[in-house]
Order: sequence, then structure tokens, then C-alpha cells
Amino acid sequence: MARADKYSLSAIQENIRYVTAAAKLGRFFGWPANNGIWKWDNGREILIGFTDGSYQEQSGHNIGKEQLTNLARSKDGGKTWIREDPDNFVGDDGKVKPSPGNIRFDHPGFALRIAATGYHGTRDKRSRFYISYDRGKKWDGPYRFNKLNDDKNLKGMDITSRTNYRVTGENFIQVYMSARRRDFKYANRLDKPFVAESYDGGKSFKFAGWVVPWTDHYRAVMPSVVQASNGDLVMELRRRNPRKEEQLCWIDAYVSKDSGRSWSFLSKIGETGVNNGNPPSLVMLKDGRLACCFANRSSSKIFLRISKNSGRSWDQEIVVRDNPFSYDMGSPQLFQNHTSELVTLYYITTEESQHSNIEAAIITGL
Repeated sequence: MARADKYSLSAIQENIRYVTAAAKLGRFFGWPANNGIWKWDNGREILIGFTDGSYQEQSGHNIGKEQLTNLARSKDGGKTWIREDPDNFVGDDGKVKPSPGNIRFDHPGFALRIAATGYHGTRDKRSRFYISYDRGKKWDGPYRFNKLNDDKNLKGMDITSRTNYRVTGENFIQVYMSARRRDFKYANRLDKPFVAESYDGGKSFKFAGWVVPWTDHYRAVMPSVVQASNGDLVMELRRRNPRKEEQLCWIDAYVSKDSGRSWSFLSKIGETGVNNGNPPSLVMLKDGRLACCFANRSSSKIFLRISKNSGRSWDQEIVVRDNPFSYDMGSPQLFQNHTSELVTLYYITTEESQHSNIEAAIITGL
């Protein structure tokens, strides 16, 4: 397939088509980045999570207080979707139990979903997780991250993690999480990311280290991590100044050359507007390039950027979606499907669907 650098940006944008992944009159569907994405069969089958609430016009997000967690599944690489609402999942208020261990992280149907405080639909300050061995049709849990909350590095903190992890063996998983302090004026907007690991099939979890130090004065949350073609781990982070609402928010990339033990700043990827910005979604393409998707609510656009050198620099922004009915949009998840198309999912309102729906943009020619 042709490479992006052989095409003009307008030609790439002409090769984007849009499909609705989930929509319902009178309901507000949002925040795929908060709710997880999983893929199997080289991207042929995709499962995406999103928040479902009643549509209520108000300042901020037009969603009611009662919020559910739903899923949408595609078995054709993102072209068609079916909504699902499994039992014993996030929001069903199941009793939290200690993790039983013996979790087969490398099972071909495995999926893990983290739930914590700090975003729509979940208020567990200690955090919990669910697992599935059948591609998200049935879920076990919720379970505690055994021993993790007792670590001295996390004492007195709220866990604010979304779902992002890397499996490297039957018993080993590395989970990319975040936490915030309770004793700080801007605590609700000063999260910091950290790495947690389990070497024993989930019987216990260990704090492995902070990504961004607490001497950094800005928010760093919602990590999206890949292992680049050169072997480095690259993490992208949602950033903001918690003291200045009017300051533009942005996306940073960090790199680890020692399997996640230590991290350093790599590059700034783009700006995401004011008022808390937007999170990134990062994938490595089959040819080794990196792709990052993020939204800018101030400009009402969703952008894609490509890196040919493992995240050290990024090509010009590609506008994936613009002209929404409302500024409230974005929170994307990104994947490459089995036919090498790049697909991003996000929430958006349009003239045709003004109650916020989950839309997929399918990009060819990259």
C-alpha cells in the first residue's frame, strides 16, 4: 500500500470514510479512551468500550449522572459494529475480591479492563480490574491489584488509571497506570503515570516506577504505550497546566530503553486545546512507523500524526475529522486492521446525530 509521504494531505483525507459504531436517540455515548480497546486476529476483530448516559443539555458534558459502561464489537476491521452489554462488568457494582492469581495473560482470548476513580462511571480510589478469556463476552472480577495499594510510593494517593497494558508472557504483564495526591490544591488535575508489573500471573502486583516525576508541575495522565521497532517503549501522555485553565494542553511522548524501569522525555506531539485537552492513542504500524491520534476541542478537529523514527519527530498533522456539531468530541482509540487500514474511534455529535455517538474513521493510503 502507498506510503503517506507519497501522498498529499488532501489525498489522504479524501480516502477517509466514516461509519457509526454506536448511537441511540436520547443517549450520550462517549469517551472510548477511558473505556479500553482490544483486538484479535490481526485487527479483524475489535472490541471498544464507551460510556452510555442519558442526554441532558447542561454546561460541560451533556450527559446525566447515571452512567453505564457498554461495548461495541466489529468482526470486519471496523466497518460494521454491534453493541454489547455483558454481565458482571464495569458499573454493575460487583463485590471486589483479591486477585486469585493463575491468570493466563497470554491466552488467545485474553482481555483486561481497569476501573478506577477520576473519570465517568467509576469511583474506586483503590482501583480494580476485570478479565476475560473469550474476547470480552464474559468477564471475571472485579479484582484488586494485590499488594499494589500498599506500596509506599502510592500511600495516600487515588488511583486514576484507564486501561493500557503489555503482555510479554504467560505470567507476566506490565500495566501503565496513574495516581494523584489528595493533599494538593490542584490534586484533581495533577495525576502522574507509573508502571506496575506482575510476574506471578496476577497473584501480586509491584510498583515499578514513576514515568514523570512529582517535581514536574503539570498533569500527565492516560498513558498509551507501544514497543517501537527499535525495541524502545514509547509512551504518550495527556498533559496540562492545572493552574491555568486558559493555557493550551498538549501531548508528550516519553521513552524507556530498559523495559519500563526508567523514562525520559522524547518529543512533543501536538496541542489539544484548553479546558483539559484530550488524550492520545498510539499504535505501531505493521511497517514499523508510529501513529498517534488526538483531538483538539478548541479547533474542533481530530488529528493523526506519523513518526518514521520511533517517536523522535512527527510528520505534519492530518485532519481525520472536523466540523462537529459540538466542541465536545474526541477521546480516541486507534488501531490498524487486518487489511492495514488505520481506524480511529472517538465520540462526536453531528447534524444527523446531535446526542453524541461513537464514530469510526477508516483511513487508507497510509
